[in-house]
Amino acid sequence: MQAAANAFQEHLGPLPTVTHAESEHAGGTMRALAWFGSKDVRIVDAPIPAVTEPDDVIIRVTASTICGSDLHLYHGEIMTMQRGDILGHEFMGIVDKIGPGVKNLFPGQRVVASFQIACGDCEFCKKNLSSMCDRTNDSSLQKAMYGTTDAGFFGYSHFTGGYAGGQAEYVRVPKGNVNLLPIPDNVTDEQALYLSDILPTSYHAVVDTGVEQGDTVAIWGLGPIGLLVAHWAKFKGASRVIGIDRVPERLAFAQEKLNIDTINFSEHKDVPKRIREIVGEKGVDVCIDAGTFHEPKTIGHKIQKFLMLETDAPETINEMLIAVRKMGRVGLIAAYAGYANQVNVGALMEKGIRLIGNGQAPVHKYWHEIMQYIQDGQVDPTFVVTHRVPLEDMPALYAAFDKRTAGVEKVIVDTKFSESEGVRGKGCPPLTRVGDWESAQTQTGPPQEANLN
Repeated sequence: MQAAANAFQEHLGPLPTVTHAESEHAGGTMRALAWFGSKDVRIVDAPIPAVTEPDDVIIRVTASTICGSDLHLYHGEIMTMQRGDILGHEFMGIVDKIGPGVKNLFPGQRVVASFQIACGDCEFCKKNLSSMCDRTNDSSLQKAMYGTTDAGFFGYSHFTGGYAGGQAEYVRVPKGNVNLLPIPDNVTDEQALYLSDILPTSYHAVVDTGVEQGDTVAIWGLGPIGLLVAHWAKFKGASRVIGIDRVPERLAFAQEKLNIDTINFSEHKDVPKRIREIVGEKGVDVCIDAGTFHEPKTIGHKIQKFLMLETDAPETINEMLIAVRKMGRVGLIAAYAGYANQVNVGALMEKGIRLIGNGQAPVHKYWHEIMQYIQDGQVDPTFVVTHRVPLEDMPALYAAFDKRTAGVEKVIVDTKFSESEGVRGKGCPPLTRVGDWESAQTQTGPPQEANLN
């Protein structure tokens, strides 16, 4: 009988959703960053969430951040956004309250959240493939577009379940017993925060695309993900790494911090040709797209995107298919969402290329391993941190991040709990205000601590 039931369920598809985005209110309000339209994000007073389901955990946020993929929400490119949605999928903090089903965490404990919400019990979760969870995202649109759904994500629209995000003072974490990782005392907030997303995401790109000892690797996009992909590629033994971007500050930062080759695609319009000039006619062994779909390069694809004839631009994919060697590997960790026209399928087939959709990184698969690297001193992710700002500056931060003002890349966002309950590391940027960055650029020496009184 049970076998028949299982077979019937497999025929139906994913299991029923076991946790829900709706939250009860604990009383009182918190400050949070909410979306109201394209390029319209605001700090609002939102209700403090309460424990709604037995495995819920409420945390007081001590650090969050802004991610390059948040810009897709900022630009209104994810069609399922609703006014008032609280953003943010990378955050950490202190356990405030726990549901009766949570036995492995306790109030006052420092924890970091995975950006995805996993149930812990489905076929994928049992393999630590948390991003593929069958039971935490009820988006009918994603089901229609992809044939199935990913896990639910924090703060990333109703396409990923509609869960409130972490750019706030409090967050409800469904299935907190599996989606929160305790932080050892010898790991700072700045080191732990990025276990939420960019550390496992970048590591997954390198592991899943199969970077091996001696490989030559080209990486499109030198934002925080691209920088960390380059770091992990070298960590895995790549003999040469080439980073491609057009922002001079990013290119200089990558050369200084990682000692890699770089290509400015504003100067070298034919990127594959320039790559072969560097590594030889064979091409590179591995290409990884750590860029973004919302910035098409050519007028043709700008028009197609404007007219909604495509959602994603294929230009980087095509450059990789040309630049990689025969039988090479191409990985996509960039946040593609829908449809791209004119992909060079011929090169993919004829060259025997392995085109790998890395998918959303299964954070649970890697975060213990990466935490150990941090504790052992093999990895210090704080090299990507450029600024620290208060939560109240988030609307201005989104605008600055979108325009890449003042060299802003990865930012620590403080809340009222950060100073008293967080564990700050040495050598990281002091608290500054976004409005002061322009004047700070003309000063010599490190940025001055912000006066918030």
